[in-house]
Amino acid sequence: MSVHKDLIKHAKNQNQSYQEFKALDELREKYIEEAVELCKQGQPFTTDKINEVTNKMNRINLRIISLRKNVTTEMVQKYVNSLENK
Repeated sequence: MSVHKDLIKHAKNQNQSYQEFKALDELREKYIEEAVELCKQGQPFTTDKINEVTNKMNRINLRIISLRKNVTTEMVQKYVNSLENK
């Protein structure tokens, strides 16, 4: 019976970690979109909020999901330039 309870507890913890990761991933995407829009408008932007969330996601360390890379302003600028060249 103890093993069964341990498995249930482990599954619950994994699910909580996944839900937290998923929420952070959505927030990260929102911050990326904001940076892209500011860059498109030629306004100053930073990637600080993106990378703060990225680091939180990576600390969750779900083995089934690869670590996320930190984003640089150059990466955002390169992405925006690629959109303009299409």
